[in-house]
Amino acid sequence: MLIDKNSSIPLYIQVYNNIKKMIESEELKGGEKLPSIRTLAKKLNVNNITIVNAYNLLEKEGYIFSVKGSGTYVRYGNYDVSQYLEDNRDVQMMAEGVLPISKDCINFASVSPTPELFPIEEFNQSLIEVLDRDKGNAFVYPEINGYEAFRASISSFLNKSYNMNVDKNQVVVISGGQQGIDIITKTLICPGDYIFVENPTYSAAIASFKSRGAKIIGIPILEDGIQIDVLDEYAKKYKPKFLYMMTNYQSPTTYSYSEKKKKELIRLSEKYNFYVIEDDFLTDLNYDNKKKEPLKSIDNLDKVIYIKSFSKIFMPGLRIGFMMVPKDLLTSIIKAKHTSDISSSGFLQRAFDLYLRKGYWQKHMENIKRVYAGKYQTMTKELAKLSKYNISFHDPKGGLSFWIKLPKEIDAIDLYNDCIKSNLAVVPGKIFFVDDSLYSNYIRVSFSAVSDEEIVQGISILENNLKKKYTNNNNKYIPFI
Repeated sequence: MLIDKNSSIPLYIQVYNNIKKMIESEELKGGEKLPSIRTLAKKLNVNNITIVNAYNLLEKEGYIFSVKGSGTYVRYGNYDVSQYLEDNRDVQMMAEGVLPISKDCINFASVSPTPELFPIEEFNQSLIEVLDRDKGNAFVYPEINGYEAFRASISSFLNKSYNMNVDKNQVVVISGGQQGIDIITKTLICPGDYIFVENPTYSAAIASFKSRGAKIIGIPILEDGIQIDVLDEYAKKYKPKFLYMMTNYQSPTTYSYSEKKKKELIRLSEKYNFYVIEDDFLTDLNYDNKKKEPLKSIDNLDKVIYIKSFSKIFMPGLRIGFMMVPKDLLTSIIKAKHTSDISSSGFLQRAFDLYLRKGYWQKHMENIKRVYAGKYQTMTKELAKLSKYNISFHDPKGGLSFWIKLPKEIDAIDLYNDCIKSNLAVVPGKIFFVDDSLYSNYIRVSFSAVSDEEIVQGISILENNLKKKYTNNNNKYIPFI
């Protein structure tokens, strides 16, 4: 493909004309995948937006179609797009936050705990005690921002656990982390506002931001946190409303921020006047005795909106969490919370308050860290056996997942489809990226919902599918030890 940068014809029109000609001449055939935006932009030495505009025009005129989490494809001629979409509906559903999985699958996709880890006996005791103590008052509406005693317990919990100096009046109780994201989205975003996210990031958060008409820009994340120089450059250019991030064991990469980068984030939030939404659901799960703390612990400027969900470390169906809200946003956040669901369950708040006060939480955390640490060690050992297939993975020393980089000749979506056929569910990395990223050839595997035996069996299935891919790609020499 040739473009003339000295021509009066806009670059995106030149790219559009070139691809259109290749499609009409059947040099590009129906169903064929086009290069990613970044790949083509880099090859032609043009800005990403040039390729975006060219692809948008081609899609508008019916020459191509895009599939979230997968890429952009030629639709010209008699190609049956509906069949493609049907064949790849699982990936599309996953990109929207829905996990399609059969009952008999080994589940490396979920990060939710299994029921045997639920602290049923202790929480049942809390429920009974609240009913005996409060009678019918247990079922009246609490304050919109949450039951006051529970907010005080949360304040104490944060101070003891993370050295956070917390005012109980800045705590807002929510029905899970996703509601917190939605409330903030309703409060802060107007159509056309720029917001920043780590790239890759939590796909359901992206969907929430898009629903309010936000312009989303992904900032690359490295093993020690977001790429600060890029954040600085983009913040100066785009003036974002906020940055959405996860400080410890980030999803999906499992990376954790260095202390230096956490301080830089606070500095830049002041310099460019943007908020930071810190989504924290795994800070507690460290397996190396090196305690981690959230970004909010060093927030001396009150610029961090801290969301804490208990879903992944307690009981998912309980749907309870909280936000720490900057003082200047508190009134707006409470109004948005009221329009969402009036208030979260007062009965469950009272029970969880008692659960915290009696010290049950600490006992529960000790138990699940012991169980998860064992699974983590098993999966680390099994994954190490796959290095002969030229895969690599980050060792997070905490959290519930591993982020696996595949060799360039193995496509993550193809591997996902093969694994599903073999009764193994993994998550293709592409669904977590803001764009059709050049670096999206990853899979995420999680150990939360499986036993040690299933981990060994699941990695064996993954290895068999990797081996097939190597064979199909005509690699002559395959290690067999």
